Amino acid sequence: MGQILMLPPRFLDWFAAKGWTPRVHQLALVETAQRGESVLLVAPTGGGKTLAGFLPSLIDLAERPKRSRASRLHTLYISPLKALAVDVARNLETPIAEMELAVRVETRTGDTPVARRQRQRHAPPDFLLTTPEQLALLIAHPRAPQLFEHLNTVVLDELHALYNSKRGDLLALGLARLSQLAPDHRRVGLSATVADPKPLQRFLLPQSREGEALADLVVAKGGAKPKIAISASDSYVPWAGHLARHAMLDVMTAIGEARTALIFVNTRSQAERTFQELWKLNDANWPIALHHGSLAPEQRRKVEAAMAKGALRAVVCTSTLDLGIDWGAVDKVICIGAPKGAARLVQRIGRANHRLDEPSAALLVPANRFEVLECNAARDAVLAGELDGDR
Repeated sequence: MGQILMLPPRFLDWFAAKGWTPRVHQLALVETAQRGESVLLVAPTGGGKTLAGFLPSLIDLAERPKRSRASRLHTLYISPLKALAVDVARNLETPIAEMELAVRVETRTGDTPVARRQRQRHAPPDFLLTTPEQLALLIAHPRAPQLFEHLNTVVLDELHALYNSKRGDLLALGLARLSQLAPDHRRVGLSATVADPKPLQRFLLPQSREGEALADLVVAKGGAKPKIAISASDSYVPWAGHLARHAMLDVMTAIGEARTALIFVNTRSQAERTFQELWKLNDANWPIALHHGSLAPEQRRKVEAAMAKGALRAVVCTSTLDLGIDWGAVDKVICIGAPKGAARLVQRIGRANHRLDEPSAALLVPANRFEVLECNAARDAVLAGELDGDR
């Protein structure tokens, strides 16, 4: 009870009105912020990671006089996906509006109009949600010292998907520059369950020759185990191929049993072909959409808005929708092809029933006989809690 009392009355009332109790890891991040320390939160899908990451910043801004924070960037949020940044911004608007907080939230991605991007450099919002590539552009601008001089917090979402990659290297360079521009800022890393969190803790802090520096670690309790089925089509399973045409009737049956389904494939061309195959079988004329990175921004936003409203029966997608996006209507994930690792499978499965205490439902559809083995191995690893680490 003592930890809960650290929340201001306005926030306690908001949680109570929702019928929620702040989770232990959310309160732990508030406590860490009060000490001014950086932290890594490792939590399963649906564990309230995003709210936990922003909660200390919301509390800080709620308690500051308005005149002391005019046009100052307080919190920088960095996401690996444009769609995730947009989704998080939309979800933040609800608590901000319901608690009547004077907090301005904006996104900055490659889809953001040029005029808005120019305005953000001169009159930044309280929360700016962006990507590693946009951060690289921001820190290279002549106005970077003025933009970041009052930066308080950097939130790095889905850090497990970023740090060990070329984009992670780009992000590390951006964070090093931010350490010069705003030396007192703190960092919050948000990660799905990983085999070893230490590399992520190390990533969050500047390193020196004196010794290894690690951010604090908060680990949330696990949620319900997922329900994972593997397609057992009566049709012949080929030895080769990646389109899984033999199982499209199984996929349509699974769509029919779901309220909304996300259908993951591994490439953009596969997404296009799968979408076409499903439309050939769509006698019920269900609203089925397509989402991948090569589509026009307007088309992607249209699909994302329709998903947020629960207006679609299914979306065929690539890794553009892998991470963190919270669409409450999604109750089944269908993965066509081998999932390419247990950790990635966990991430994708978590898009269904995006809640900690409800099991996610998934159907794995192997495209060939070798993928039958891969799908079984990935399912067994997920159910045993054995995640693949760095390679």
